[in-house]
This record gives sequence, structure tokens and C-alpha cells, in this order.
Amino acid sequence: KSSVQTIGEEQIQNPYTELLVLKGHQDIVRFLVQIDDCRFASAGDDGIIFLWNAQTGEKLFELHGHTHKITAIAPLSSSDASEEKNHLILTASADRTVIVWDCSSGRQVQKVSCFHSTVKCLTVLQRLDVWLSGGSDLCVWNRKLDLLCKTSHLTDAGISTLLELPKNCVAAAVGKELIIFRLIASNDASEGWNALEVKRLVDHQDNILSLVSVNDLTFVTGSHVGELIVWDALDWTKQASECNFWDSVHPDVQPEIKLSQSPNETSVQHLTSDEECVFAAVGKGIYVYNLQMKRVIACQRTAHDSSVLHIEKLPNRQLISCSEDGSVRIWELREKQQLPAEPVPTGFFNMWGFGRASKQANQAAKKMQENTPVYFLELVGDLIGHSSAVQMFLYFGELGLATCSADHLVILWKDGERESRLRSLTLFQKLAQNGDLQRKF
Repeated sequence: KSSVQTIGEEQIQNPYTELLVLKGHQDIVRFLVQIDDCRFASAGDDGIIFLWNAQTGEKLFELHGHTHKITAIAPLSSSDASEEKNHLILTASADRTVIVWDCSSGRQVQKVSCFHSTVKCLTVLQRLDVWLSGGSDLCVWNRKLDLLCKTSHLTDAGISTLLELPKNCVAAAVGKELIIFRLIASNDASEGWNALEVKRLVDHQDNILSLVSVNDLTFVTGSHVGELIVWDALDWTKQASECNFWDSVHPDVQPEIKLSQSPNETSVQHLTSDEECVFAAVGKGIYVYNLQMKRVIACQRTAHDSSVLHIEKLPNRQLISCSEDGSVRIWELREKQQLPAEPVPTGFFNMWGFGRASKQANQAAKKMQENTPVYFLELVGDLIGHSSAVQMFLYFGELGLATCSADHLVILWKDGERESRLRSLTLFQKLAQNGDLQRKF
């Protein structure tokens, strides 16, 4: 029997009671990227990019130009305030090309095909007005797609993820290493740049899968074997670390006895953050790690039946997670009513860690527990619509939620009450225009 929490048909707090199924893709849809307040793009293994209207679900453009699957996508909007905002997107593919597309016309603006390997990630540095591509090397480009500089060949594994840091730096995940590069503009009149390697961080025991920036001072990385490391974004020192996510036990739950751990059960697939907490998708579970307390304040060890692939914090106290099991779930972070505190072990994750604690440590932990609110994650919505792994999603506020999946579909989830009000308003306006309202009286 699955230990995953379930919710009944009456999902009172789930607004997403209507859905629009957007068809067009012929293979796994892996990426969604927001273009503006009401447009987004989808891309995946069929090599085609679709542009959609998030309000109506209308297909705006179908972009053909790649011959293999899409491996990365990023918005490239103009940063010049005086310019009329020109919405562009960058796409990278396993065909070893990067294309810039104009979202207003659906046309291909430019194509670069000088790569020696697949580009796995794209990052736009708005402040410097350049963009980066990561693969077997790191390349820096301007908007005209001129190559400004390029690092030497790193490893066969290549760069899997890039993250912008303060002081013109970027962190590049290369296998289990984190390489910090600093971008320096040339002194002469040319538009030349240099990407200097300034530090290699080798604290992770396995491949780094996820990076997230918390603020200008902090960023966090997660690895395949469940390690979470909190870093100082200015001097790249380790502020905190944890490698026993899967041993974290909720106070009310008996730990499961397992003979061995599969790496997939402990893999940190995705990280997101607000100023206070990091939200981690670890194996089948989701964990809320408070940066100030340096510990997990809430967890749902089996949030889904399979690995959680993507997690986001909404502006309210809600989280959304999606999984290989095809489900999309909405959670609310709630404060638990305190009971008399039990003695708890000390340690980094002292609320749910293992090990024995001294009497003095127990008293300190007990005092801290009495003064610290305890939170839990309550399931408030379960969106069942996809028949295969949901890769990621985009939150559009009142326009709803867009999800993409291995079932080749993109689904727009809508607030049923809002849509009903809009339909009533439209009908009322039509009747008023036609003069039908007056005739009825």
C-alpha cells in the first residue's frame, strides 16, 4: 500500500477545476518558459517550439529549425528601457545549434552552429547584456550572437547547470564539482571578454543536479546522493551542509526500516527558494529547509508515488510539486499546534536526525523546540490530467498553471470560478450590445 497522502474528490482549496489540453508536440515536452504576462513557450524531444497564449490556450506559433531534441531554453528580452521590449527566446538542441527566435513574428532571428558538443544549459546575464552557453565548455555571447570568449574544454561530462552570482561571477556544475568563473570585460575598445576560473569547489560526493540562488549573499546546491550545501555567494565558502535528507524523520512518524537506499530515493532533483527557506524535491519527497535555523522545518517524505521533478513556491504559503507519477500536487505550509516537547537528538537536522544526545543538549533542544514553531505540509490539491511523467510547470497567477509531460501534452489548469465569472461577464456584455437585456423587461 502506498504511503502517499491522498485527498478526496472535494478539493475545497484547489481552484484549478477546469483544464485546457494543448496538443501539438509529438514527443516528451520537457521545457516551459514564460515570455510575458500571458505568453509562454513549450519545447522538448521533438525539436519543435510552440508559443501559446496562457489565457486562451491558443497556439500562436510553431517554430521549426532544430533537427534533434531541445536541451535548453531561455528568454532573451531586451534590457534597454528606451527600446520597445523585444521578446526573444534562445533554444539549444542536441543538433549542436542555438537559435534565437522572435516571439512576436515566430521567425528565426539567428542561428549558431559552431559548437563541438550539445549545449546543456543557457543563462542570460541581463546586467552585463550577455548570455552564456554551457556544454563541454563555457561560452560568452552578446545579443548579436558574437562569441566574446570561451573556456578551454572542461570534461567529457560538461556543464550541466549554470547560476549567476554577484560580482560578475557564475557557478557552473560540472559533475560533482562546482566551478566559479568571473567574467571580465577587456580594457581595450573591443567587445572582448574573459571568463576566468577563480575557484573549484569539490565538497559534493556525487553529481550536482540542482542549483538555486537565494539572494545576493547565498546560493544552494543539491546532489544525486541527497547532499544539500548552502554557500556564501561572495566568497564561495560553505555555510552549512546536510547529507541525510532521507533519514529525516517526522516526530510523529516511525522511521521505515530499509536495508539499502536507492540513489533515486535520495536524489535532489530540484531546488527553489524564497528569502527564508529552500524547498527541495528529494526522491519522492519534499523538504522545507529554513536557512536561518539551518534545519528542515517541514517535510513530506512520500509526497508522490515516484520522483518529484519540479517544485515551486507560490506567492502565498503554498507549494506546487510535480512527479514522474503524472501528478501535480498543491501543498500548504501550516503551523502545527505544539505538544510538550520530547527530547530530540542534536545535529544539523536536530529535529528529525538520528543519534543519541547528551542531557544538556536535550535540554537546549527542548528549549529551542518550545520556542520554535513546527510546520507541516498539508495536501490541498491534486491535479490529475497527465498520463505520464510531469516534467515541470509554470505559474501564471490568476491565469492559472501550465504543465508539460512525457505524454506529449501541455495542460493549462484554470481557476473554475474565475473562468465562470468571465464567461458570465462576456455573455452579459454580448446581450447588452445586442439590446437583448432591454427587451426582457
